Amino acid sequence: MRVVLAQPRGFCAGVERAIEIVERAIEKFGPPVYVRHEIVHNRHVVESLRAKGAIFVEELDEIPEGKIAIFSAHGVSKAVEGAARERGLMVVDATCPLVSKVHTEGRRYASQGREVILIGHAGHPEVEGTMGQVPGGVHLISTPEDVATLNVANPEQLAFVTQTTLSVDDTKDVIDALRQRFPKIVGPDTKDICYATQNRQKAVRELAQEVDLILVIGAPNSSNSNRLKEIAEELGVASYLIENADQLKPEWLTRAKAIGVTAGASAPDILVQDVVERLRQLHGVELEMMNGVAENVRFRLPPELSDGEERHVGAAQ
Repeated sequence: MRVVLAQPRGFCAGVERAIEIVERAIEKFGPPVYVRHEIVHNRHVVESLRAKGAIFVEELDEIPEGKIAIFSAHGVSKAVEGAARERGLMVVDATCPLVSKVHTEGRRYASQGREVILIGHAGHPEVEGTMGQVPGGVHLISTPEDVATLNVANPEQLAFVTQTTLSVDDTKDVIDALRQRFPKIVGPDTKDICYATQNRQKAVRELAQEVDLILVIGAPNSSNSNRLKEIAEELGVASYLIENADQLKPEWLTRAKAIGVTAGASAPDILVQDVVERLRQLHGVELEMMNGVAENVRFRLPPELSDGEERHVGAAQ
């Protein structure tokens, strides 16, 4: 059976940085360290870090006073930052720098007297954090239809930002609708969209031209993993989202001559290799790697943990 691996796939620089932050914090301060919410949306990663000494909590009041508190890659609101200070927690911020950039842009637009519109999915941790980082409130929309019902104070003083796990393609129709209804609205350049999301979606589109089944490895609560599955289906290719090789069902493969494999930005490569090995057990495998974007973004670690060097952790072109 022909098996084609998407390129790029799996961990992005922000995810690798977040995981390294937890590991280094455990090494430097000793276990346990406390992490608010899942550091990234992947059970394998969370369990691995838990085994090393990380304790995952939903809220800060579960963390004993004076202990290490790590914020997840998705970012947090100003209220959460304030609550951490009040409890005397030593905070290590693992927010993805691209998410932090969205926070900065939102605050800058608000400081200009603009109402800020956020394109994103309600309930996603990143969206909740961003909405809590911009003073004056944020309008949350997800679809072009939402634009028609927006109630704003001044149509000439608007700005938009986007959830980083949405690609240029995901947001294009919404942005077009915003610009049509509010011609003077301002927003970030498309180059500010998360490179990892865009690259992985582009790879799936190319993969769909070569295979008749795509396996997406990622968590069911991972926004970017779900979107990879949706894109394959939109292109007419059967697609399944699985967390690991154990969830692979042999009956999916009965009519497939070529299988594509990719992974969401928070899925480690070991899970990809496990799926390939499972396919190898079920059928003879002829493994290929797609030509794709070579990612080489570098994100610095927080000063509390940095050794003064940039860390090579995943990334853009």
